[in-house]
Amino acid sequence: MLKLKNVTFGYNEKPVLKKITLQIAEGDHVSLIGESGCGKSTLLQLIYGLHHTNGLVSWNEKELKGPNHNLVPGEPFIKYLAQDFDLMPPLTVAENVGKHLSNTYPRKKKKRVLELLEVVEMAELANTKAGDLSGGQQQRVALARALANTPELLLLDEPFSHIDHFRKNNLRRKLFAYLKENKITCIIATHDSTDALSFADKTIVLKNGKIHANETPQQLYNNPPNKYIASLFGDINEVMLKEISPKETSRKLILLYPHEIKMVKSSDIKVEVLASYFKGDTFLIKAALKKQIIYFENSEEIQVGEIVNLAVDKNLIASRIRS
Repeated sequence: MLKLKNVTFGYNEKPVLKKITLQIAEGDHVSLIGESGCGKSTLLQLIYGLHHTNGLVSWNEKELKGPNHNLVPGEPFIKYLAQDFDLMPPLTVAENVGKHLSNTYPRKKKKRVLELLEVVEMAELANTKAGDLSGGQQQRVALARALANTPELLLLDEPFSHIDHFRKNNLRRKLFAYLKENKITCIIATHDSTDALSFADKTIVLKNGKIHANETPQQLYNNPPNKYIASLFGDINEVMLKEISPKETSRKLILLYPHEIKMVKSSDIKVEVLASYFKGDTFLIKAALKKQIIYFENSEEIQVGEIVNLAVDKNLIASRIRS
């Protein structure tokens, strides 16, 4: 188990992380999300041992000490994949992945390298020099290299940021399945809501250097406690209850995702369409609800200026009402 207790760190007098306390069970996958500058990357670096803190960081009751105690940062059972891949350009893909593997058993080493290149879908480029690869290909090689000597704890900082969208989804499925099969604990700092929702057992939200929330992805998405958290998963509407439930007089606020607002033939909620944005399977519609801008989804494009009727499920409203 990974434990952090009262972890604080700053690059100068202003702290980037403030009294972080958390526990992550072995084999769990945790996503770190939050706006840029909230401390996600710094937290990964601190766990790895690149920064010193007066707080406690431990793995299975062993204290992990920072650069003030270790001449060489890091621990052999932890791998950290930063946003710069640090590959050796003159070496081939296979050589980069196997760089730190033992040469005692060459056949075993070759098999291990090929296994990992299959996971990241780079086997066909095994003999290509790293310097000839695209950014996305280099990122996939760096992922494989991080797994070469199987870590107990894997720290990933935006690991899919350079990878083509058409390849990203399948790669994520293969990678996280591999990590689960091998019981590798993983913490991923990401801006991608798919990473946070689809592959994480827990999602930790950082804001201003503090833990703002620590729940399952389903809990955070289905019942976001505030607009900041909801906005990390995509577009969000924050409207007064009386605007979507005309019989109400309350000024309480409710958070609604665009797909939760439906266009109907008749209702008391009338809006003027301002724009339609094609999303593939649906259109995102921008509309004016009195003086407020809201967004909802519809299966077809709606003409600008058209007045349409909207509705929201009553049970959903009851579950989302905020003071």
